[in-house]
Order: sequence, then C-alpha cells, then structure tokens
Amino acid sequence: MTYSLRFLLISCIIVLTALTGLSQTTHSVAKPNETVWVIANSVKANKRAQYERFVHEILWAGAKNLSAADQKLFKQSRIMHPTKPEADGSYTYLFIIDPVIKGADYGIESVLKKEYGAQKGKEYFKLFTDAVIEKNSREYRVTQSKD
Repeated sequence: MTYSLRFLLISCIIVLTALTGLSQTTHSVAKPNETVWVIANSVKANKRAQYERFVHEILWAGAKNLSAADQKLFKQSRIMHPTKPEADGSYTYLFIIDPVIKGADYGIESVLKKEYGAQKGKEYFKLFTDAVIEKNSREYRVTQSKD
C-alpha cells in the first residue's frame, strides 16, 4: 500500500472514530513515549458536503458492523473540524490517533470492505478520495512527552 493511500485510509478511520462518539467520551491518552498520529486532510471546498456526507452517512453508519478490535481503534481517535477555509479555499480536518496501536490496520478501504463488501466499499472510498486534496494533506507521527 502506498504512503498516500494509507494516509487517506487512516484519515477516514479517524473520522469514523470521532463520529461514533466513542472518542469524545472514552478517549484514552498516550503515555510517555507512545506514538500519537496527527493527520491534516485538505478537502476541496466544492467537495466538503460530499466529504462530510461520506463521513457521517456512510463511514459512520457502517461502524456498527465492525468487530470489537476495530472499535478499539476508534476509541483512541478523534477528529477536529475546520472553523474556516484555508487561504486557497480548501478546508483542513485534523485527525488525532492517540495512542497509535502497533500493528493495527488503520486502512479506511479495508474498513469500508468490512462494512459494505468489496464492491460497495470501493465505490464509497472513491467519494472520499475525490474530496481530498492529497498533495496538501500532511501527517505527523510524534511521541507523547513525559509532561
């Protein structure tokens, strides 16, 4: 899997996490030296509604079909919605995985396949990829400090 595809996949899973409500109420916090992943996804202004529809009505709605192990990923993630557009008119959503679970599959495409099957999952994934400006997206892997 390419870096950019994995980046996009992880971002969607984080969105799902926040929307399930699990991250807001039961969020765990990384201990010192544990990895935290911050992803900034840039979304096209004219695709923002499509992106949010994907997150809220497709990805989130399918979360109820996931295993307990997949749900744990969501409990340790959250999303931040933009309050205003960037200078270029795009909107940046921040996704925080706190802490990262070593060896976990954060790939959104695989999650969509679990939720909806291979064909429908592929169609839904395209809604996501069409909305994101991949070249403007960024990610940061950091470790929790002792303070």
